[in-house]
Amino acid sequence: MVKIRLARHGVKKRPFYKIIIADSRFPINGRFIEKIGFFNPIASGKAEKLFIKIDRLKYWQQQGAQLSKKINFLIKKQTKNKL
Repeated sequence: MVKIRLARHGVKKRPFYKIIIADSRFPINGRFIEKIGFFNPIASGKAEKLFIKIDRLKYWQQQGAQLSKKINFLIKKQTKNKL
């Protein structure tokens, strides 16, 4: 099954996450199909905290990709802030 999930990058105590499309059998930070955005939980000032390519997200959902719980939460939060 294809999943839309976070892959942790960055250094110790300074996390940075890439939002990726990956087969569920691959490790979290392993091989992935496509990168569709990022999430920076410690962004401050004018730095962008969350970026998602919505068109690619919708495409992969139509192809049957499942969202992880955290990605689902972030998408709801982002759409709520834009209203």
